[in-house]
Amino acid sequence: MIDSHWALQLLTWLEVSFIVCVGTVLLVIVIMYIADVSQHTHTIRRNYPVIGRFRYFFEHLGEFFRQYFFANDREELPFNRADRSWIYRAAKNVDSNIGFGSTLNLSEPGTLIFLNAAFPIMESDALMPSPVTIGPFCKKPYTTHSIFNISGMSYGAISSPAIKALSHGAAKAGCWLNTGEGGLSPYHLEGNCDLVFQIGTAKYGVRDLEGNLSDARLIELAEKTQIKMFEIKLSQGAKPGKGGILPAEKVSAEVAMIRGINEGQASISPNGHPDIRNVVDLVKMINHIRNLTGKPVGFKAVLGERNWLIELINEIRSQGIEAAPDFITLDSADGGSGAAPQPLMDHVGLSIKESLPWVTALLTEAGLKERIKIIVAGKLVTPHMVAWALASGADFVNSARGFMFALG
Repeated sequence: MIDSHWALQLLTWLEVSFIVCVGTVLLVIVIMYIADVSQHTHTIRRNYPVIGRFRYFFEHLGEFFRQYFFANDREELPFNRADRSWIYRAAKNVDSNIGFGSTLNLSEPGTLIFLNAAFPIMESDALMPSPVTIGPFCKKPYTTHSIFNISGMSYGAISSPAIKALSHGAAKAGCWLNTGEGGLSPYHLEGNCDLVFQIGTAKYGVRDLEGNLSDARLIELAEKTQIKMFEIKLSQGAKPGKGGILPAEKVSAEVAMIRGINEGQASISPNGHPDIRNVVDLVKMINHIRNLTGKPVGFKAVLGERNWLIELINEIRSQGIEAAPDFITLDSADGGSGAAPQPLMDHVGLSIKESLPWVTALLTEAGLKERIKIIVAGKLVTPHMVAWALASGADFVNSARGFMFALG
């Protein structure tokens, strides 16, 4: 039999708890009401205090409902469920086979189809990728067997555990890791993989405090055997023609040291390199860095207006084949791992499907295809897209978002 005194205490506690909960809810509603009617940013919240907030809540939930309940396997952008699932399975080294037919609409115009051979090469006859040498005129050319590598993701944009994982993974796979424009961190070096040092418009990691290129810093970096090449970033797929802002609160002592900027102060990356205003400046900068470091130097760009590349070819013919960039990294204009304004992602620049065939044809016609290697990036995460890029003239493929999926 239940003690009546204990039961009375329990009921009293429940009553008090109920009153406190109701009071708390009412207090929260009052605070939300006052906040809504006094703000001047959201019209719906001002006209419909409290209940207007449900609109934003349902809009937020809608993203997840569409992804998990309503979207088909091939509908989502920029990466659909089928491609993401393949990446996850490949990253975990589990069976990636599917059954009962393809979910891809093979009759849709533009669908990429490979023509299979009637008498395929046997697995026992398959060969490993041949070594490719970048920068044959450098003091320290770079030779690699890897055709699929990790694109630029800066420390600060992603965390130290992520950079460490990529560094160790790249070493294990025998591919290179691009540092991104945020400079060289200790975490990039930890796995002892091959590195490509990217020089962005703010020249993080190779600058003085005024933002000018530091020859002393370049020489210091070149002495690191892990750094195999230097890449000048003219533009990137997420935001072609636009720089970036690193907020002051993100500029910790460590980030300031790595990037060569003042601690606790916001840092702005300009839209372009102040010292590279035309193809003559570009060739001059490439050769300056190559002569200082002795290592291959190229540039990364999203292709838009094409005449400048034709001018570049003419400048190389004028100065000699030794003056040419050792590689060109073509980025696709449909976004990337970096955050950027939506109009830039949607409407500025050419996609890799348009730019790669044109650049390949241009270099081939100029007799420079063997001299200047082509590296491509832009949603090339599945084997069929990598195969397409290689068949279209690319020497190497880079991926950032594919490895971000693999990281989880």
